[in-house]
Amino acid sequence: MGINQDAVALLKADPAAAAIHRSLGFYYGNASQDAAMDALYAPFVKPGDLVFDIGAHVGDRIGSFRRLGARVVAVEPQPLCIRAIREIYAGDDEVILVEAVCGASEGTAQFYVNSENPTVSTASAAFVKAADGAQGWTDQVWDEQIEVASLSLDDLIRRYGTPAFTKIDVEGFESSVLAGLSRGLPALSFEFTTIERAVALRCLDQVAALGFTTFNVSMGESMTMAFGEWLPREEMAAHIQGLPHEANAGDIYCRP
Repeated sequence: MGINQDAVALLKADPAAAAIHRSLGFYYGNASQDAAMDALYAPFVKPGDLVFDIGAHVGDRIGSFRRLGARVVAVEPQPLCIRAIREIYAGDDEVILVEAVCGASEGTAQFYVNSENPTVSTASAAFVKAADGAQGWTDQVWDEQIEVASLSLDDLIRRYGTPAFTKIDVEGFESSVLAGLSRGLPALSFEFTTIERAVALRCLDQVAALGFTTFNVSMGESMTMAFGEWLPREEMAAHIQGLPHEANAGDIYCRP
């Protein structure tokens, strides 16, 4: 099983799903982008592996992990994104959807919804504050708050097993996600933004304490690593601090 393209087409045509039409159009139906995404993740994901997708949004990374032959546990709290994942991966028993945020512990969390641009909805009040008035973010509005279930990476590991790879993309809440992990993993990635570099540096310290020693970065949706060789933590931290504001966002990849 894999992506249900008919479901994608129906969602793209559904006015009730208008808020995610842009994401669906960007992430689904581009064969060259799919190939680049698969090549990015292939060193970390092998057939039969378990992968955690924390902050699954509309599920494009689920599609890549499935093409690579992995089983996927996807964590996503937004009702519209949950609907998209359920419909796009309907009938695929190797995709498990957990309707929650991932955080430091089990319980509940306040979630800040950006109705016009759900891709930047977040459980981090600090992220919303950092975006307020920031260059490139002035048109973003978080206009709704909902209470959602929360669980930790340790909880997920107890339920489903140890993942070969964990992707964390939660709009400024990455440090809280890592706070819920008490053991080393084979590999993971976490998103960062230039409006909250301190969060990225804190995450680097957290993963270093878990035993990760080498790092690389992929900027935006480039689907390529920025460095031919993996860097130690200190060099990656210096690189993140030196990025121009306009670099906006990327994902830091971590290996033991």
